[in-house]
Amino acid sequence: MTWAAGFVPATRLLGLLAATLLALLAVAIPAAAQDPASALDTGDTAWVLMASALVMLMTPGLALFYAGMVRAKNAVGTLMQCLAVMGLITLQWVVLGYTLAFGPDVGGLIGGLDFAFLRDVSAVEPNAAYAPTIPHQAFMIFQMMFAIIAPALILGAVAERVKFGAVVAFVLLWATFVYDPIAHWVWGVGGWLRALGGLDFAGGLVVHVSAGVAALACALYLGRRLGHGREEMGPHNLTLTVLGAGLLWFGWFGFNGGSAVASGSLATVAFVNTHIATAAAALAWTLIEWRRRGKPSALGAANGAVAGLVAITPACGFVTPLAAIAVGAGAGGLCYLAVRLKDRLGLDDALDAWGVHGVGGIWGAVATGLFASAAVNAVGTDGALLGNLRLLGVQLAGVLAVAVYTFAVTWALLWGIDRTIGLRVAPEHEEVGLDVTQHGETAYNFPLVAAVVAVPVAEAPEGSVTAQAVASHDGA
Repeated sequence: MTWAAGFVPATRLLGLLAATLLALLAVAIPAAAQDPASALDTGDTAWVLMASALVMLMTPGLALFYAGMVRAKNAVGTLMQCLAVMGLITLQWVVLGYTLAFGPDVGGLIGGLDFAFLRDVSAVEPNAAYAPTIPHQAFMIFQMMFAIIAPALILGAVAERVKFGAVVAFVLLWATFVYDPIAHWVWGVGGWLRALGGLDFAGGLVVHVSAGVAALACALYLGRRLGHGREEMGPHNLTLTVLGAGLLWFGWFGFNGGSAVASGSLATVAFVNTHIATAAAALAWTLIEWRRRGKPSALGAANGAVAGLVAITPACGFVTPLAAIAVGAGAGGLCYLAVRLKDRLGLDDALDAWGVHGVGGIWGAVATGLFASAAVNAVGTDGALLGNLRLLGVQLAGVLAVAVYTFAVTWALLWGIDRTIGLRVAPEHEEVGLDVTQHGETAYNFPLVAAVVAVPVAEAPEGSVTAQAVASHDGA
């Protein structure tokens, strides 16, 4: 099977979506002109738009973080997958995703189609149910950036072995059937988890538990990379990874602080807690690793920082700064142990998407149930450590519901894609690397790598310079 076998069905799918979009736009009735004289707050609007830009930056940051951790022959493929998610989910969110997540409630499970194609999503009037002081479009674009990064996180679990066409199909389907419904459950007015009293300030359940559990399902379904456990598969460029971690840390201030959808004290609380928890997690991971291995590593510190960012996300607007230290330190330790356990079990979660985002997200949701304080955020409630055991029970129920639903639907989507266009690249293409076989490019234009690109792998005669370059590139 050639690379085109996965590409052609993907392009047909995109073509069908584009044709459907044009047809629906032709009959859509434009929203009536709105009166610009409304109670919008320019400071809140400026902060949410800036936060949206910060969250957008997180996906390119994730691309660098992931690309540095793969082998050199798969760096471009990893970058390209994350960039593709940005384009795919942007259009999916405009057409259908936003209304499924935040449209008028249908049975507590999904949003209605009132906002499809952004109908009635005004730039001069708010959606009073969610953000009364900013334009509806500002709230929509902020939430879009969350929808973009969630499926990109999953790709870390299946790095170095998935067809690009399969990534396209999976991302679109997963966003529609997993992310959007869960976002409505947790954040949507009328969503059943929100009605139950579950707390998720900025996406611990919606983004990280869902993406982390989906990553686990993907790693189990696809199986291990060729040579896993026998060949060296460590990071090829830690500089990229540390740079990516820094961009994630920076962008996360918008991720969490922006979730206050206003520029006041609650945004300040979320911002401060985000930084404190991240620092605590990075230090906790580093100290544990230093003691166990004898040396602290840059990769460990970067992973620890991301674990802290993940864990504080659901709690950042509900806990005190001292509680944030506990949340972060717990994340550093638990996620370190999860990654070590994965290695011992032989699970090929290539870039620790499950170990960091899944375990970190679960801990963050549970920690919210433990440490939440109504004194910090009156919209929330006290947690178990302040006498309210019910909140802890609700948080655990939310984790279980999101995990079970995500795993089941993700597995079904993987099965369907595998039976149609196929998920995994051919073994010989996996050996050469995704950069050359999926994209015809290389991250580093060295002579031997250039030789691989110049001649298709199937046409390279045995013993030729290209074949030798392939063999050399395998060890990159």
